[in-house]
Amino acid sequence: MTPMSPVGRLAATVDRLSREVRAAQAEAEGRALIELAKGILVARLGCGPAQAARQLAELAEQSQVTPLEFAVDVINQAARDRVSEVTDAFLAATAAVRNADTADGPDGPDGREAGAGSAAVRLRAAESGALAAGDTQSVADALLEQALRPLGAVAVAIWAAGYDGSLTLAGSAGFSAAEASRWRYVPPDVTTVARCGLTERAGQWITSLAETGLPSVGRHQYPDGGRVAVPAGTGGRIHGVLEIAWPAPLAPQPPQVVRQVEALAELCAHTLESYVPSQAAGQEPRVVPDAVELMDLADGLYDPALVLVPHLDADGHLADFRIQHVNKSFLDPAGRPRAVVGGALLLEAYPMAAGESELFQNVERVYATGEPFRARRLNLTALVDQVPLSAVADISVSRHGNAVLLIWRIEDETARLASLLQHAQRLGRIGGFEENLLTGEITWNGQLFDLYGRPQSSTPVPLERLAAHAHPDDAVAIGRFLRTLLHHRRSASAAFRLQRPDGVTRHVRVVAEPVLDTDDRLLVVRGAYQDISAQHWTEVALAATRDQLAHTEQQAIERARLTLQLQHAIMPPAQTPLKVPDLQVAVRYRPAETEQLVGGDWYDAVMLPNGLVLLCVGDVAGHGIEAATSMVVLRNALRGLAVTGAGPGQLLSWLNIVVHHLTGGVTATAVCGLYDPARRTLRWARAGHLPPVLVRDAQAGPLPLVKGMLLGAVAEASYEEAEVQLAAEDTLLMYTDGLIERRDRSVEESLAQLLSTARPAPSTLDQHLDRLLTYSRSDTDDDTCLVGIRVG
Repeated sequence: MTPMSPVGRLAATVDRLSREVRAAQAEAEGRALIELAKGILVARLGCGPAQAARQLAELAEQSQVTPLEFAVDVINQAARDRVSEVTDAFLAATAAVRNADTADGPDGPDGREAGAGSAAVRLRAAESGALAAGDTQSVADALLEQALRPLGAVAVAIWAAGYDGSLTLAGSAGFSAAEASRWRYVPPDVTTVARCGLTERAGQWITSLAETGLPSVGRHQYPDGGRVAVPAGTGGRIHGVLEIAWPAPLAPQPPQVVRQVEALAELCAHTLESYVPSQAAGQEPRVVPDAVELMDLADGLYDPALVLVPHLDADGHLADFRIQHVNKSFLDPAGRPRAVVGGALLLEAYPMAAGESELFQNVERVYATGEPFRARRLNLTALVDQVPLSAVADISVSRHGNAVLLIWRIEDETARLASLLQHAQRLGRIGGFEENLLTGEITWNGQLFDLYGRPQSSTPVPLERLAAHAHPDDAVAIGRFLRTLLHHRRSASAAFRLQRPDGVTRHVRVVAEPVLDTDDRLLVVRGAYQDISAQHWTEVALAATRDQLAHTEQQAIERARLTLQLQHAIMPPAQTPLKVPDLQVAVRYRPAETEQLVGGDWYDAVMLPNGLVLLCVGDVAGHGIEAATSMVVLRNALRGLAVTGAGPGQLLSWLNIVVHHLTGGVTATAVCGLYDPARRTLRWARAGHLPPVLVRDAQAGPLPLVKGMLLGAVAEASYEEAEVQLAAEDTLLMYTDGLIERRDRSVEESLAQLLSTARPAPSTLDQHLDRLLTYSRSDTDDDTCLVGIRVG
């Protein structure tokens, strides 16, 4: 054997001593749990410590478990706390697995899985270590070593929640000292993993920290690891957050592990109850007022305020809030005295607070997290249902120490409505007045002085002298207004031109009503002036615009009429039948339903000098006279080119040159075919158009596509040709997209509908084409051209 070096012997000694220290710590923690179980047996059995120790050893031996595991069972049965719930959950899961697969037998003594007992021992050992620790840092160390490392965790952080919504790192383990120092304080409203865990009651279970992008302590150490942040609270109040880090992505955890983490968070909450954070460098020390100081603060407020303290049920859970104090400025929305409200529970005094407004839930959330809550213009029926619907208030809820301050500021609805009226008068350029006909006293508001262009220190103008300040041509209208108002004593109105001292003329409307006494004598006249100059000139401009629009509309109608006449002259809806032996030829043209959308669809069916039949349809992009004239050019050009005897591919190549160079940027699609009656063959080519449809033996389908670019896109283009052999009773259809196009369907769906309609072939070709037009589901208001041939 190679002798060990001095350094190796020193390392082995250090390793041995470390194992002994850990074993001693584990033994000490185990002894603490065993001593606690002995005490429970002494109390239950009424025996001495020695007898309890013997009883514990005998029962452990009979149960075939270690004394430590049996001691933990005794503690769990006596405590019935969250740790006991976690142990029961592990035992239930073990029983379920055992019942599902009994072939493998029990996993441990008495059918108990070792994981259930070890989980209980770990939790009780962590609890014992936390209770024995003197600070939260020691608690973090105990939680990591005793309970979290067996779960695969590598680090833990205990955050204390401040009263201002901040977070302070009260203790950590597994993170570097530099990282912990850098994260010692998180200001309010900074979103971190711990912050999300504070606001979510169920906590945050993050598979991988890299996927969320949330900052947190140790992000650089474990960038891809999983994270868990669980709120730590008791009695309805959250004191902080327990954050746990894993080195790798975290898989979904079973409910037993989730409950174990929640039990550890509750253990941290008991520790954080007495935690007092040290102030960060450069910060003023934070003073936490108690309820007495908060009551003094509330009494200094001018708004109604309540000081609330938590009210717990028999199980220690938050059930309600007691109104500890009502300040001196308090005005109950329901009109009750302060003595009735003070001392009552919040939901007893204001049962509607738990309704749709969720006011109680917000108070509960503020107490739990410490984050203040504000609400603007909350209807006070959210507190009691006896208040008027117009009563609204601004609500403020904040936590101070272990108490909550609820403040509401009731709005003065009368003042608010008066302000709204004032703004409405200003925006509407309205001035009000009142004239006492007995005393001669006249009252104007500021808007009316501005409307008249007079200083507010001047004397208001009485109604009888109104004509003196108006345009002479409006004297008759003003006289009629005054007679109706003063003589007939009825409400009246009039529009006139007001001539101001500064030479400006304003168009004004005056509205007034009489006020009579009990003897029907006229006492007061009150009313308002409104500056309608903008409205007047707008009406003048609108009248001129209407005249111009009428002229433009007439021009558009005449243009559309001429375009339609041109289109119908060249493309009549019906054409004289073409006489070809053993061949029926029929065409249909359906104009657009809207005459303003005259399009560029065209068709042609003509016998050429060489005995072939030219069949084609096309569609020029756009509408109006430009599209119609371009259609004429293409149709006539194709007729002339077809006389040369060239094939359909060459004809479309020449037609592309015509479109590109002679029609000013027009584009179009087309299908061109040459039918040979002697051979019953059709040679055809396409330029960006839908292929023809062949109907044969009650089956319909499009011809295989050939390549061909739309006309006018490039200066030169070539087009492939294809030839199809037709048989007797075959029907071939060429059409433009106006036959099938729909806004809510794709071209493939519309084409499938066309094929379904085209399969039944009536006795005549004309009936076939009419059937296609009748059952067409097109909804684009476009022209439709349809050419059909049937072989005899």
